[in-house]
Amino acid sequence: MKHWIEAARLRTLPLSVSGILVGSFYAMSQAMFNWKIVIFALLTTLGLQILSNFANDYGDGVKGTDNADRVGPKRAIQSGVITPAEMKRAMIITSLITLGFAITLIYFAFKESYLIYSLVFLGLGILAIASAIRYTVGKGAYGYSGYGDVFVFVFFGLVSTFGVYFMFSKSIDMLLLLPATAIGFLSVGVLNLNNMRDEESDRKVGKNTIVVKIGGANAKKYHYFLVGSAMLLVLVFAYLNEFHFDQYIFVVAYFPLISHLMTVHRNKNPKLLDPELKKLAISTFLLAILLALCLIYFISDMIVNYV
Repeated sequence: MKHWIEAARLRTLPLSVSGILVGSFYAMSQAMFNWKIVIFALLTTLGLQILSNFANDYGDGVKGTDNADRVGPKRAIQSGVITPAEMKRAMIITSLITLGFAITLIYFAFKESYLIYSLVFLGLGILAIASAIRYTVGKGAYGYSGYGDVFVFVFFGLVSTFGVYFMFSKSIDMLLLLPATAIGFLSVGVLNLNNMRDEESDRKVGKNTIVVKIGGANAKKYHYFLVGSAMLLVLVFAYLNEFHFDQYIFVVAYFPLISHLMTVHRNKNPKLLDPELKKLAISTFLLAILLALCLIYFISDMIVNYV
């Protein structure tokens, strides 16, 4: 059990639910909420993240990408504590469980009234599962061609945030594009850090991540853009939503983000960036939690005005 928990990479899980929290509480700020949707959206996203982690362990393990040159924590297949056959079986089981969560989520959101919406979201769910697996698994794994950033941005940013909000409202609010993009950028930032850390070993085995393609110096600039733009987008979202002064409490999360950027800027050895993955993931989760709490302010304000 210990090895499976390690393979699931628990430190990545808070990051994956950030978009769900923001989208759900944005709906709540507009007097739309359903705990069943929230719970199964969280379970689906967590299942997708765990599946992605298992698939990454399997794909990099059987390809030999995870070898003695790798800097981060040893993977399960790399260290031999889980066999490729066992990991493949776990991927199949996790895929089925995640699909079950997704179907249940779709039912609670749309029931029998919105067949087209149900089919669209079912297609998105299947695509997300397939994409999580194909990131490193198979000959045409897109993570080896530099497209991992696109997958993370789309599914853990846009689809996660917009998708759960649409399940409540059955409509699209373009203002939500700002925090959805911010969460997507920060999620990509975690992947970029991982790829910066592994640039040397990835280059040796032909894993052509964005970092390998543009080089470490440009990867740093890319990282500044991702994190800096995310902070700016959330500020613009707050301004356009006419947040009160005390609702800007979410800027507390900017302090660890700025500290993180300073650490990355000073870094001369990418192999030492591993602790920053956890810092950025937790900071993103903190930002999502604080922003969600700020959005609840609208609910309490409406209640006070009503009374």
